[in-house]
Amino acid sequence: MINANLGFVTRDKTVTYIYGSLPIFSHDVDDLKTFRMISSQLYVNGSASQAEICRAFGVSRISVKRSVKLYREKGMAGFFEKPKCRGPAVLTPPVLEQIQLMLDAELSIPEIARELSLKADTLRKAVSAGKLHKPQKKSRASAEPTLRDKL
Repeated sequence: MINANLGFVTRDKTVTYIYGSLPIFSHDVDDLKTFRMISSQLYVNGSASQAEICRAFGVSRISVKRSVKLYREKGMAGFFEKPKCRGPAVLTPPVLEQIQLMLDAELSIPEIARELSLKADTLRKAVSAGKLHKPQKKSRASAEPTLRDKL
C-alpha cells in the first residue's frame, strides 16, 4: 500500500498500480523512466504525497522532486525525450571546410591553428578521427627537378 486508496503489486516483472480496487497503470519493473513519470503523475494529481512515494518505493526525496519538476515543466513526454548533448563547439561544418581547404593548400596543422586561433591538438584529433584528411605529399619523382637534381 502507498496510502489508504493507492497501492501497487509486482507480478511477472510488471508493476501494476491500483486505485481502490481498479488497476490504473502498469509498467515493466526495470522501466525507470515510466516509474518516474507515473509516480510524478500520482503526486501532481493528488493521489499520493511525495513522502508516501518515498516510503513505498524506497526512493530519495530529491529524485521525486526532480521528477515532479520535469513532469510539471514538460509533461509525460519529458521523461522519454532524447537527452540533449552538445554539438561541435569549435569545429563546425563551415570551419571544417575552411580547414580542409587550407590542408589541401599544403599548410601545416600548426600554421592553420595559428591562422584560425585554434589548438593544433584539436586539428590533429579531427584528422585522426577522419573528420579531416591531410593530402598525400608529392613524391620526388613526380615533382619538378631541382637544381641539385640537374647537376
